[in-house]
Amino acid sequence: MTDVHDPETRSRNMAAIKGANTKPEIRIRKALHAAGMRYRLNVRDLPGKPDIVLPRYRAVIFVHGCFWHRHECSLFRWPASRAGFWRDKLNANAERDQKAIQALREIGWRQAVIWECALKGKAKIDFQETMQRLIAWIQSDEIAMTIRGR
Repeated sequence: MTDVHDPETRSRNMAAIKGANTKPEIRIRKALHAAGMRYRLNVRDLPGKPDIVLPRYRAVIFVHGCFWHRHECSLFRWPASRAGFWRDKLNANAERDQKAIQALREIGWRQAVIWECALKGKAKIDFQETMQRLIAWIQSDEIAMTIRGR
C-alpha cells in the first residue's frame, strides 16, 4: 500500500495529472475542427501557454479545470489536508492566470476561458450551446469571454 503522505508518492501522483490534451480540451478541439476552425496547441511563445490558439482570429482559448484554477463552483473544494500548501498553490495558479490574461490583452490577443463546470457536473451546459457561443465569440470582435456552468 502506498503512503499518500510520502513526498515521493505525492510527487508521482501529481506528475500523473495531465496539463495538456485533457478530455475537455480534446472535445472542444474536435468540435472546432469540425466547424472548420484551424488552431495551434499550447503555444509557448504566448503568455500562459494557451490551450488553443487561433492565429487567424488573434484569439486564444484556455480550458480550465475548476480545481486547479480555483474556480468558485460546485466542482471546487478546498482540500482538507495540507491546507496551507494547497491554498498557496491554487492562489498562485489563479494569480498566474490573471497575469497571463492581462499580458495577452496588452499584446492584442483576445481570450476565452471555458471552465470545466460548463462541460461536466450538475451545472454543465449543453455542449452544442457551449460550442455555438464559443464559435460566435471567435468570429466576433469581443475581447474576452468566459463560459462557466449554470
